[in-house]
Amino acid sequence: MAVAGPADTAASPDAAAALRAAYEAFSAVVAGLGEDESWAPSGCTGWAVRDLVFHCAMDAQRGLVALHTPAGAAAADRDAVTYWADARPGTAGAANGRRFARVSASMFLDFEQLRGLYLETAAAAVVAAGRARPEDLVATQGHVLTCGDLMDTLTVEATVHHLDLIAHLPAAAPPAPAGLSRVRAVLDGLLGHHPPLSWDDAHWARAGTGRVPLTEAELRVLGQDAARFPLFG
Repeated sequence: MAVAGPADTAASPDAAAALRAAYEAFSAVVAGLGEDESWAPSGCTGWAVRDLVFHCAMDAQRGLVALHTPAGAAAADRDAVTYWADARPGTAGAANGRRFARVSASMFLDFEQLRGLYLETAAAAVVAAGRARPEDLVATQGHVLTCGDLMDTLTVEATVHHLDLIAHLPAAAPPAPAGLSRVRAVLDGLLGHHPPLSWDDAHWARAGTGRVPLTEAELRVLGQDAARFPLFG
């Protein structure tokens, strides 16, 4: 089954609400972290928690800018699903992004400064999303999306990275259910159908993005689809 094109995927009617839920859940964890916890490993290869928080602060900043960047185009060229088609692990771009986050995060002497940057930027992005019209077209990363689909991509990013954030913080709260639901929708869309496995939303998010390896039994059930994993990362 082919992945839906931009015209085939409608923006989630509660995109702003889902983004708020995802960002507030992530922010609640970040707000409770101290200096020691910021040096804990994350679920992202090579990144400590503080590196991940910096990366997510930059994504919230990108979203804030995009929500205020009208696109000079007649139609979107990406939607909430197809936006992720080019987000592949193991590329030069992914490696450069990993190094950029590590080097940039290291410039913050105290985690308190980085924590404040994330919390302020995420809160501003949530306010901007709540004021945006979901059908308006905006530009980001060389593509045009509706505001609603942009919000969904931000929700997915924050939710997957929330799982990374708490990978070695067992007492931390999980991502918002609304965010996990959006991740499932994107992974189902990229795969072209629901996976023939009884994965819960969190495990589907980890397996679909390569956070956990597929077992031999899962590989057999997935069949030819297994070669397409991770679906994005």
